[in-house]
Amino acid sequence: MQAFTGLSNDEAEILHQANRFAEKELYPLAQRMDDEEWWPDEAFPKIGENGFMGVTAPPEFGGAGMDIMTSGLVLQAMSRWNYALALSWVAHENLCLHNILRNANDAQKQKYVPGLVNGTKIGALGLTEPGAGSDALGSMRTTARREGNEYILNGRKIFITNGPVADVLLVYAKTDPEKRSQGISAFLIEKDFPGFKVAQKLIKMGFRGSQTAELVFDNCRVPAENLVGEENRGVKVVMSGLDLERAMISPICLGIAERALQLSVEYATQREQFGKPIASFQMIRSKIADMYVWVESMRLFTYQTLRAANVIGEEDGGRGDIHKITAAGVMYVAETLNKVLNEAVQIHGGYGYIWESEINRLYRSIKLLEIGAGTTEVRKMIISDDLLGRA
Repeated sequence: MQAFTGLSNDEAEILHQANRFAEKELYPLAQRMDDEEWWPDEAFPKIGENGFMGVTAPPEFGGAGMDIMTSGLVLQAMSRWNYALALSWVAHENLCLHNILRNANDAQKQKYVPGLVNGTKIGALGLTEPGAGSDALGSMRTTARREGNEYILNGRKIFITNGPVADVLLVYAKTDPEKRSQGISAFLIEKDFPGFKVAQKLIKMGFRGSQTAELVFDNCRVPAENLVGEENRGVKVVMSGLDLERAMISPICLGIAERALQLSVEYATQREQFGKPIASFQMIRSKIADMYVWVESMRLFTYQTLRAANVIGEEDGGRGDIHKITAAGVMYVAETLNKVLNEAVQIHGGYGYIWESEINRLYRSIKLLEIGAGTTEVRKMIISDDLLGRA
């Protein structure tokens, strides 16, 4: 692998160990996951057994007690070898588990965190709804009504990573619809709660095998003690979580780009045309040089964003420098990955166009990374609003 630019010795060792584990244990699963939209039940417990779950969870819950930067390095390594499983891991690790650690009370943590840390329970986040898109908060239609010691949830969520396999879901619903985004609350939902079901599993172009679903809440009964934080204060949980989600998309892009460059260099040195390797042709050499520079620029911006995310405060989410930096980081890294993958397929020629090839699998990842956690256009809005002084 390439030099670990910008990392301490300890960080470089973590990346190395995560890379070695992902290549040995997760890479062999990637082809079948892509071919069949197959979910390997044994993967999460194995990740937990090897210490790569609960990276930011305190040791008293079985976690490593480390930071967002470390979590991002684990994600980068996984994404090199099995980006679909890496996406499921980060939805579990960051969107669900880390959000619980940041916002849940002690009783909720005691109940849910240990199983999420050891990988015996799978976590998910339920925010996006049919018809909502970029206006996920204002257009939210899922409601939660208090009845005695329970909340009754009604509504639908879509494009939910880990939805078909999740045991625990952090779900947002409107407890006061008249307040729009200021009337949202967060709840911990278990898969066996009455009134909750997976409506359909969704089949995707890329990230195949990372399970995605539409979820339905039909008078779903949720114990009142599963309210996360205060009623009608869920927007704080959402916004801080979105900033961290954007920060954690960048390592996925970086890992994929590193693997694409590695495959392209290997292919260029082995593939012969006109009696010599195509790596001897100036145009191919130019493409590889461009790819290297792009990957290294992605690395620098990714690590800068992760370090900034390390110091995000409870009240910082959705505004200020971290809001702008995470939006800028993922926008640049995803757009640059697009360029890397385009050249990688070009180098592979016809083989790159074949569905079963690894470089084709990598190529099909890009569009989600330009859409997830806010589209490129939304990212530009966040950046320009901050720079132009509009709240």
